[in-house]
Amino acid sequence: MVGDQATAEDVVQEAFTRTHASRWRLRDPDKALAYVRSAVFNGCRSVMRRRAIAFRRAMPYEPPVWSAESAVLVSEERREVLLALRELPSRQREALTLRYYLDLSDQEIAETMGISGGTARSTIARGLAALGRALEEGS
Repeated sequence: MVGDQATAEDVVQEAFTRTHASRWRLRDPDKALAYVRSAVFNGCRSVMRRRAIAFRRAMPYEPPVWSAESAVLVSEERREVLLALRELPSRQREALTLRYYLDLSDQEIAETMGISGGTARSTIARGLAALGRALEEGS
């Protein structure tokens, strides 16, 4: 969701740290995983919001390439998908990321995003259709 692994790791670490520090406030310890997912999700939204502000002031964000080896590993097809994903509305992008990068079920996506299961399913379907159209146009 955030475009580079280092930032994603920072967001996840921050979510775990905050959850651990306030674990005594959890009403239902069995739902800690859902809480952490939501915290990570909201952290990613915050990062993207900060980047949007920076984007308005400067050049567009491009994920860093650390070495020649990592540049080779990032295939052209993956870049095309990520660019097309970036153009989707945020809700569709978030739903697709939760489904295909985190492999969450419809219900887990709904809980994480704070929407109903049916809305999660329709958002994923619309996102996939829009992503398919964007990739066909780019070909």
